[in-house]
Amino acid sequence: MAARRKSSSIPAKPPQISEPNEAPKPKASSADDPPLRPPKLGLIVPASALFFIPYFGFLYFYYDIEPSLRRSIAINAAMSLAGFVVVVRMIPVAAKYVSRRSLFGYDINKKGTPQGSIKVPESLGIVIGIVYLVIAIVFQHFNFTSDSNWLVEYNAALASICFMLLLGFVDDVLDIPWRIKLVLPSFAALPLLMAYAGHTTIIIPKPLIPYVGVAVLDLGWIYKLYMGLLAVFCTNAINIHAGLNGLEVGQTVVISAAILIHNLMQIGASGDPEFQQAHAFSIYLVQPLLTTSLALLSFNWYPSSVFVGDTYTYFAGMAMAVVGILGHFSETLLLFFLPQVLNFLYSCPQLFKIIPCPRHRLPRFDPQTGLLTGTKDGTLVNLFLRLFGRCTEKSLCIRLLVFQALSCVLCFWLRYVLAGWYK
Repeated sequence: MAARRKSSSIPAKPPQISEPNEAPKPKASSADDPPLRPPKLGLIVPASALFFIPYFGFLYFYYDIEPSLRRSIAINAAMSLAGFVVVVRMIPVAAKYVSRRSLFGYDINKKGTPQGSIKVPESLGIVIGIVYLVIAIVFQHFNFTSDSNWLVEYNAALASICFMLLLGFVDDVLDIPWRIKLVLPSFAALPLLMAYAGHTTIIIPKPLIPYVGVAVLDLGWIYKLYMGLLAVFCTNAINIHAGLNGLEVGQTVVISAAILIHNLMQIGASGDPEFQQAHAFSIYLVQPLLTTSLALLSFNWYPSSVFVGDTYTYFAGMAMAVVGILGHFSETLLLFFLPQVLNFLYSCPQLFKIIPCPRHRLPRFDPQTGLLTGTKDGTLVNLFLRLFGRCTEKSLCIRLLVFQALSCVLCFWLRYVLAGWYK
């Protein structure tokens, strides 16, 4: 959940009957809205280039990939880049509308300073979700035929993502209790689970084969239960590892980049067309997620001009869960989510009410020094402050994102070391 305090609801006044000769009151113009700080494109664009230049270098020059598959990935990348531009243009417009409907918050980590009294537009994740879905739907025209085996699962994946986007926006508007939030992803994952036609088997790790007795084990309905639980975890894991400007979007960007690298490596290392298509399927859904999230990050990076809301965290978590399930690399996805796993385990005593859980489990902010101090609340944000000392919000976010990136690097190293021995 983002570091904000939602505005208090104001009861509606009873309607007043105007006199016949009374002139209508002028509506508030856009000039009355507080100006939105410009996007930090000078930071986001160079940082994006550092990733995408090597990425396309591997795609076109390092790996021997089938031309038609390479062409589909390139078309999807071009559409995703267009999505970046559209989101950058749409966020300032959408921010005005949500502010007028009282969907705004105050940054708690700046309380006591002039920035802490600024109304920050909330729930701007809805813009990213809409643009993402439009890109993913239009892309079908360039890649899938009406009799494609992947089309049903592709549309089911989009249905689940769309469902989660809607539920996230409902949560932002209605402020749903935590016990309900934990259940929402289960309903959103239903279209995917009902349409899933892939295998329900798992490969037993080689050291365990003598004890299990088989190398491949068919789990049946248990596998689908596992997929549903994975969707619930990924969706809520992004939502609870939050509280700093740029953290929710930043962790999504880092994990999405790692997923793209993993898929590209798997396509380049395999000659099985079905295996390649599964990982290409994942790329088609992750590329627009990465570019639209980068556009949002240009507004959400410290100091935030907008808040992403539960709309974005639910949407991003479901999107990554979907690509991990349909790309058949759920184990690797969980390794990419290592900080979120640690944060969830550390949060369990409070989430399950074993110990008191406040509404906002955020650090304490000192307006005199501008530094954050860790509290006893069970979050990775507070743990980092207690372990490494007080620091600014921006520095803490960078540390957590570096930890996220190192966790992804660890995942790639483990896959390399365990290859051939573990599986």
